[in-house]
Amino acid sequence: MAENASQRVGCAYAPGQPHFIMRILLTTCSYQDTPGPHHDLMAAQGWEIVRERGPLTEARMLELAGDFDAFLCGDDAITRAVIEKSLPRLKVISKYGIGLDKIDIPATKELKVPVLFTPGVNHTTVAEHTFGLLLGLSKHIVTTASAARRGEWLRLTGHEIFEKTLGIIGFGRIGKEVAIRAKAFGMPVIAYDPYWDETFAAAHGVTRCATIDEVLTASDVVSLHCNLSAETRGMIRREKLASMKDGVIIINCARGEVVETADVVEALHSGKIGGYGADVLDVEPPPADHPLLSAPNCIITPHIGSRTYESVPRQAMKSLTNLINALAGTGEANCANGVI
Repeated sequence: MAENASQRVGCAYAPGQPHFIMRILLTTCSYQDTPGPHHDLMAAQGWEIVRERGPLTEARMLELAGDFDAFLCGDDAITRAVIEKSLPRLKVISKYGIGLDKIDIPATKELKVPVLFTPGVNHTTVAEHTFGLLLGLSKHIVTTASAARRGEWLRLTGHEIFEKTLGIIGFGRIGKEVAIRAKAFGMPVIAYDPYWDETFAAAHGVTRCATIDEVLTASDVVSLHCNLSAETRGMIRREKLASMKDGVIIINCARGEVVETADVVEALHSGKIGGYGADVLDVEPPPADHPLLSAPNCIITPHIGSRTYESVPRQAMKSLTNLINALAGTGEANCANGVI
């Protein structure tokens, strides 16, 4: 059993102990690729930084585990086995972002490893990306622009989103930002979330739905912004699709596993779904023959919804300052698992 987290989380130079340098595993690509003040701040710490291009599989994480004081990670597979092999040296896991489904949170609690995350840094850019996907589908922008580049003047007829009902599943920071933009487009908005912000909903004219099914059956456009959980995994599947409006557009900026891929592909081919736009897939990066990459009326972007020159430095600085403060034992660190 590992020692208590309070023994592991502390300054790099403990009194009476030999001088050593913190060794940090950095895996998130957008953190590494995007300029910003986070690079200078990290360099100033005097840490040894080992850079990998994530998301890393469990197999790769197991190869690396055991030689690091901290992970500054993206969507790498940090399983119980990875955590156990990383101890006793691992002091903290700092997640770049808010999605924690790739980290075994129960194991981190049991083994007293703090997990930090960065709420409130990417809601604007993900909400904008949501509308990029929606407009791209409803106006056939990607299809017709690609045809024009090939010299084909393909004039398809699209749809307005004005007065189309937008249903939001997951009414947190991102869902709220989507609602604000939807109202500007003249879209009635309905939403479901077990933790409901009535003040915001009243101020922005958002109608609360009692169940997820109520959102699915009443919406012309469904936008997914929920966490991946036992309740939401495979939530969009064949029987749910059958109850939805013909020609519904589904936008997924949550997690690829929220939908059953085969069922969505089938519904795209049949025309039941009028369009599917996603920034996430069940396998990332996907194999070349992933069925959604060739499905009709489908736009897939490579998990770039929060990857902007504005958002990345915010996320990077938050994940880094979380890590600095946790290792020092002082200052604010947004902890997701209650260990510190």
